[in-house]
Amino acid sequence: MEKLCDTYLNAPDLAAEGAHIISTDEKTGMQALERLHQTKPVRPGLVERVEFEYIRHGTLSLMANFDVATGKIVSPSLGPTRTEVDFVAHIDQTIETDPQAPWIFVTDQLDTHKSAGLVQLVARRCGIRDDLGKKGKTGILKSKKTRRAFLEDASHRIRFVYTPRHCSWLNQVEIWFSILARRLLKRSSFTSLDDLRGRVLAFIEYFNKILSKPFRWTYTGRPLQA
Repeated sequence: MEKLCDTYLNAPDLAAEGAHIISTDEKTGMQALERLHQTKPVRPGLVERVEFEYIRHGTLSLMANFDVATGKIVSPSLGPTRTEVDFVAHIDQTIETDPQAPWIFVTDQLDTHKSAGLVQLVARRCGIRDDLGKKGKTGILKSKKTRRAFLEDASHRIRFVYTPRHCSWLNQVEIWFSILARRLLKRSSFTSLDDLRGRVLAFIEYFNKILSKPFRWTYTGRPLQA
């Protein structure tokens, strides 16, 4: 926790040197629910009334990057799944926005965040030509433990900082997900997956222009006691 909090504390200085400190995660199962009847707005003596019956149009997964230093959402990905391949592609497209810069990704310990594909991506992007071994058998790719050690290596231009288990609340993008849910997803009606996708992207654009700012992080990593 202290390592993670130090990363947040040092984000402004690292950004001033050209690095990107990115809090990333997936928001899965965003439902495109179309209300059968229009929401009735607030009136004197009456609260807003949202139709409880709906039509399901499917779900989308959002992979979002919260820039810790600027407070903006950068290079989001929207799709039907959040597989290992999806996450590797998401990180790759994010790095491509500034391919020569240092990148620090804060994320949780989901297996797809410590995958062989992610190790291979970082090795390729960093110009590391060492033998990575074979998944499940030898070398860096052997296990989640060896892959994590490689991805956390502070000597790499691209590296990952992981939240402790059961501490995803330390990941700043989770705060932004709650903003997205309250301001857009909770009471909206979406006519299709394309409608949901377009409105999520429009909200991100609005957020970046009007609402974005770095979160004021006050937790220092000290142990919490009941």
